[in-house]
Amino acid sequence: MKNFDSIEEALNVDTEVVQDDKIQPQKNQLKKSDQNDSEKDYEYSRANLYSLVEKGQEAVNGILELAQESDSARAYEVAATTIKAVADTTDKLIDLQQKMKDLEQDPNKGPTNVTNALFVGSTAELSKLIKNQNKDDK
Repeated sequence: MKNFDSIEEALNVDTEVVQDDKIQPQKNQLKKSDQNDSEKDYEYSRANLYSLVEKGQEAVNGILELAQESDSARAYEVAATTIKAVADTTDKLIDLQQKMKDLEQDPNKGPTNVTNALFVGSTAELSKLIKNQNKDDK
């Protein structure tokens, strides 16, 4: 233990170090998120995105009225930026649905189509295979 006498004197206090054998550090145990948690998160995110889209649409309507009344180029620029932000939010809503669909899919399901086949063998074997395939096609 370090000596804290100078600190004790400066603060005019007496300290005492007490060790307790009962206190043990706990390991961080992270629970795996279950299906219910992901559904709650999905519903929460979805509700927030809907709210943002609705508020954004109201903002766009107000900004467009202001832009028409003032004929200000800056007001139209802000309106265009806000419209883009609302469109991006709706895209995020679709992305959220796709991510949820990916979570619900069976992760152990493998690919159904093989697009790249690999031939392991010599060039002579490959040429024989191609000749036989050409004969079969004719």
